[in-house]
Amino acid sequence: MNEEKTLYVPTMAEMVANGEVPDILFWVGCAGSFDERAQRITHDICKILQHVGIKFAILGTEENCTGDPAKRAGNEFLFQMQAMMNIEVLNGYEVKKIVTGCPHCFNTLKNEYPSLGGNYEVIHHSQLIQQLINEGKLKAEGGESFKGKRITYHDPCYLGRGNEVYEAPRKALEVLDAQLVEMKRCRSNGLCCGAGGAQMFKEPEKGKKDINVERIEEALSTNPQVVAASCPFCMTMLQDGVKGQNKEQEVKVLDIAEITARANGL
Repeated sequence: MNEEKTLYVPTMAEMVANGEVPDILFWVGCAGSFDERAQRITHDICKILQHVGIKFAILGTEENCTGDPAKRAGNEFLFQMQAMMNIEVLNGYEVKKIVTGCPHCFNTLKNEYPSLGGNYEVIHHSQLIQQLINEGKLKAEGGESFKGKRITYHDPCYLGRGNEVYEAPRKALEVLDAQLVEMKRCRSNGLCCGAGGAQMFKEPEKGKKDINVERIEEALSTNPQVVAASCPFCMTMLQDGVKGQNKEQEVKVLDIAEITARANGL
């Protein structure tokens, strides 16, 4: 609990009021704000940013949903309303660089916002972690050891196939000196966990098997000790899959940020 008290995260409004400009804006996202499991990932991303001395801020109550769920559901009007509200706020603060903990937010801010007047450098937290490792600021020392542990990584659709970010999360795992075991379907051939297809929000259609069950069975076939994720929606689907297989004690589902924070003793 003491650690949480020392983690002070300023808002853009507070920073501007103090005449300061952050190096980067951390876009928390809906899952990272409201989902209890994803909040722990948000917390670790903040700890990493603080640890390496990056001056960052969040929008706080000024942050609205990017509009991704509305757009994917076909409600373009609602998407544009949400996007324009966010762009007005971001441009008002003259935001240049954004880091996100969610591939859905990452994809929308990076690829959908420019045509509406929102032009920013947008990176996913796994890309930031890779950059910090390359710069020698994160060394996977002083914390939990993952040496020799079998880790399999699940490629989120909007990070992998959607934006071809494959190496950054794997780089974050390779530095651990762990044993990275790939699933049969990975990288550009990765299998969706189902959340992006709205399976997280509704009852599945009739079929032989739920898609997240199919995916977790493939993950478990690699005999992992850790299933690594880098998307809060994938996290939910994979964790539910592990629970369904009664493997919670043997297999942990952890985000790249959580693994990095643990390895660096944060």
